[in-house]
Amino acid sequence: MFNVDQFLKQVKPSKRGKKARGAKARKTWNRKKVLKISAIVGASGLVASLALVMFVFAYFGRGLPDIYQLSNYEPPVITRIHANDGSLMTEYATQKRLFVPINAVPPKLIEAFLAAEDKHFYDHYGIDLIGVFRSAVINLGNVLSSRRPVGGSTITQQVAKNFLLSAETTYERKIKEAILALRIERVFEKDEILELYMNDVYLGFGSYGVAAAALNYFDKSMEELTLPEVAYLAALLKAPSNYHPIRRPAAAKSRRNWVLGRMYDDGFITREEYTEARDAPLEVNLKQKEELFRADYFEEEVRRELLAIYGASKLYGGGMSVHTTLEPRLQAIAEKVLRDGLVVYDRRHGWRGPVDNLALKEGWASALGDYEISLGIDSWRLAQVLGFEGDRALIGFEDGSLGLIPLPEVKWARAWREGERLGRSVKKITQVLDGGDIIIVEAIETPAAALVRGRDDSEFLIAAKSNDSDGMAEIYALYQIPEVEGALIAMDPHTGRVLAMIGGFNYQTSQFNRATQAARQTGSAFKPFVYAAGLDNGFTPSSLVLDAPFVIDQGEGQGKWKPVNSSNIFYGPSTLRLGLEKSRNLMTVRLAQYLGPQTIMDYAARFGLADNMRPTLAAALGSAENTLLQMTSAYSMIVNGGYNIEPSLIERIQDRRGRTIYRHDKRTCLGCQAESWQGQPLPVVPDERKRVLDARIAYQLVSLMEGVIRNGTGRKIRVLGIPLGGKTGTTNDWKDAWFIGFSPDLVVGVFVGFDQPRSLGVNEEGSAIAVPIFRDFMELALKDRSGIPFRVPAGIRLIRINVETGLPAQPGDRNVILEAFIPGTEPSGIRFVLDGQGFLRLEDALKEGTSGIY
Repeated sequence: MFNVDQFLKQVKPSKRGKKARGAKARKTWNRKKVLKISAIVGASGLVASLALVMFVFAYFGRGLPDIYQLSNYEPPVITRIHANDGSLMTEYATQKRLFVPINAVPPKLIEAFLAAEDKHFYDHYGIDLIGVFRSAVINLGNVLSSRRPVGGSTITQQVAKNFLLSAETTYERKIKEAILALRIERVFEKDEILELYMNDVYLGFGSYGVAAAALNYFDKSMEELTLPEVAYLAALLKAPSNYHPIRRPAAAKSRRNWVLGRMYDDGFITREEYTEARDAPLEVNLKQKEELFRADYFEEEVRRELLAIYGASKLYGGGMSVHTTLEPRLQAIAEKVLRDGLVVYDRRHGWRGPVDNLALKEGWASALGDYEISLGIDSWRLAQVLGFEGDRALIGFEDGSLGLIPLPEVKWARAWREGERLGRSVKKITQVLDGGDIIIVEAIETPAAALVRGRDDSEFLIAAKSNDSDGMAEIYALYQIPEVEGALIAMDPHTGRVLAMIGGFNYQTSQFNRATQAARQTGSAFKPFVYAAGLDNGFTPSSLVLDAPFVIDQGEGQGKWKPVNSSNIFYGPSTLRLGLEKSRNLMTVRLAQYLGPQTIMDYAARFGLADNMRPTLAAALGSAENTLLQMTSAYSMIVNGGYNIEPSLIERIQDRRGRTIYRHDKRTCLGCQAESWQGQPLPVVPDERKRVLDARIAYQLVSLMEGVIRNGTGRKIRVLGIPLGGKTGTTNDWKDAWFIGFSPDLVVGVFVGFDQPRSLGVNEEGSAIAVPIFRDFMELALKDRSGIPFRVPAGIRLIRINVETGLPAQPGDRNVILEAFIPGTEPSGIRFVLDGQGFLRLEDALKEGTSGIY
């Protein structure tokens, strides 16, 4: 029988075994305790970390910018101004950026950017933890060495920083950047984020965005870039100035090759592609300056208008495409004829002296090159007078070349005297020029055939001669920059579109636009509007008005007003036609007195000319001030048959997406949107212009102003032999000279005067200064075009009239014209004359005239 107690005694452990088992039990208990404590500590740490993260997100996430504004973000884009033929005129921008959608960016360019900046872009959630850890390790050393912290930002973080935060380098900003990056990634697609980044990043050379950089560095579109070129653009992300392709070519190539290496490591390119691109030279083809059609005064007027409508932000960053009304051919003609006309006037009134005088010495060409002066005419050059030989002056240019000015080319340069008078005639060239004079010249004979010979006693001239390899020199004429100023506007009378505008001799020296900003007295150029009131109130072109002395008391202490004709002659009873053709002041005043000053002012208001007018008789002679643009617009309303027009420099504006946001022509054409013509009736565009004058009255005025050119103050224009009309204007003491003229489809206004009003000189009238400029413009503008007669509206009868009597022509009459009458207003046998207060029978007026009334 088994004895349990005996067995237990036999197996009872030794004392040593008991101790071992106790130690093992204690060790197991301690391990469990440690694990338990570790778990508690770990859990506590995790909770604390999560709490810290939550605290950081809660603390730094307060008040952060709204990321949804990125969905409406429109980066600043260039606004471009175009002429009406599409020519680029100028650009306005604070940042030269071309915005492109991400699907238009070539894949290799995207891969280069990812390799250089964020290879895990399509895998992370806004933060690259590996990059963050790497930056943390580096920054730990930077903090200990007091160096600037480095970034480890993903593209998403850079978008957050660039669009929503400041550029300061602080840990607080980095935390906010990370928070915003996580939020952005939850809301936006990766491609949307990349599109923002690649269109916003600055890559040097004024290039904002990859499209602008491709153009500026390589003069290519993005699609044309090679692998080395896309790698170089990506290399610029770090610091464009550090990798300048010209100033730092070695650093630039090294950085480019680093990007290529990253692209190879990341699997974007093959080994062969990498090797070939790495060995390629760094070649840039910097963008050439675009060919622009410049019209400075016009462009500035457009800029001011856009600024007033849209504000600076949209003008300089809105990416608008502005299609203007400017016609480049007419603008080029306008600039030439106005400048030439001002120079012709200026030369008539003498020489005001050289630009400067510098002592003659070695190195004169270099000293001449230091002069910075805008001359205004491309063919003009700055020169220095080096010496004289007989009746010729030797001149030198900054490039060391030589030329000659013969005496006949300075004959015009009689000394200027106050009052635009002239000094004595020029007999010797030394009356005009001295050695060392800095002057303006223009070549008049090429190739030259004048031998340059220095005077025997002039070592300097002999040395100068040696600069001219073949001993020949061009012949030059002497010029000076005009002190007088002027303006010219060409306008479509049917729409108000400004086709050409020049507001002064040289925009670089004076930005003041005399076409739009200079309000000046218009003189006789205003008279057609007085005659418009007369014709619209019962007068006809054949109506007689007394041309005789006129005196009116202006009130206590004001004296008497006694207007006179410019000829100081009284002509007796004369037709309205003669009054306008010959610009008779006394007839105009009598007509205005009969109609009443307020009536004249009311008619002026219809044409937009009453802003600075008072209801006085002097206003009938153009005492009120108006700009050339206002006058040209007013004449347009006569030429177009009496319709109101608003002058416009802008035809159409499109926003950055090509949507039209402005049109000058606001009419609605219901049938104009058809994709094709299927035999349907042609669409009719309604004429919504407001009428300001009866079409028949407007035609009568046009006919009268045709006579100004045929027989009156605009006779210099009739050599063109085409239907034209217009009116001269001259103010008291010849301070302002005007001519507003027109063909059936083109109105041109010309103004000439000093900025600080003073006399242009005795008898320097509109017919002497402004008329030749208009004539030269029309000759070129209408070249090779057949003359179009003025359109006669319905309700006009053309009757053969004796010009002198205003009566129907009789057999044998010589001076006969076709006069325009409204039916029922044709002249009868009994004639009456307006004497200011009322009408007299012609016979009675003639009797009174013989007794000295006129």
